[in-house]
Amino acid sequence: MWDDQRLPLSKIVLQGDLTHVTAKDVQHAFANLEHIGTFMSQDINVLQQSVEQIPWVSQASVRKQWPDTVKVFLTEHQASAIWNGIDMLDTNGVVFSGDVSAIEEQKVKLYGPKGTELQVLQTYRDSNGQLAPLGLSISSLVLNERRAWQVILDNGIRLELGKDSMQERLERFISLYRKLGDQVSKISYIDLRYDTGAAVGWFPAEEAGTAHAESKKVG
Repeated sequence: MWDDQRLPLSKIVLQGDLTHVTAKDVQHAFANLEHIGTFMSQDINVLQQSVEQIPWVSQASVRKQWPDTVKVFLTEHQASAIWNGIDMLDTNGVVFSGDVSAIEEQKVKLYGPKGTELQVLQTYRDSNGQLAPLGLSISSLVLNERRAWQVILDNGIRLELGKDSMQERLERFISLYRKLGDQVSKISYIDLRYDTGAAVGWFPAEEAGTAHAESKKVG
């Protein structure tokens, strides 16, 4: 293992538009490498790979400058969503690790089986665009193991969309939502897993705003 004292922080030149990664993170990554010989004889590819393992790092370029300086240019992932509660997705649907609490802006929460990251992200983007004219947005989108979709809107309404014809069912919701007018605040969930119509779960009058609801099919 390397001795941290053999790689002074002043010998690392860190470049890039960085928010989450620090020179100390890079120093720590280098310090934990097994090595043969001196620092300057270390394989540059090994150094680069070690930096790319740092949370938030998307790409890295490492150059050595004799006698004792290493220049590191980094590009960070840009978080688009929180993935399965613990990781994040960047703008290309790539999963990366990092401190979720470090995100300043509120991000949508997406959930899905492994390998569905890009599908879920793209579905979120498309569906959120459909909902925008209503002044609504998606706060959570779930693709479960059975490949059925569930949406939680920013106003708390839950939509059950099932496996098939998701976009058509979302359009059906939009049409229904416009007809409901002031009644939307009384809705707990809307089940659209029907060929036509939908089942609307209403909050009982005495329990409005609670998690209990009564269901009635409309349409």
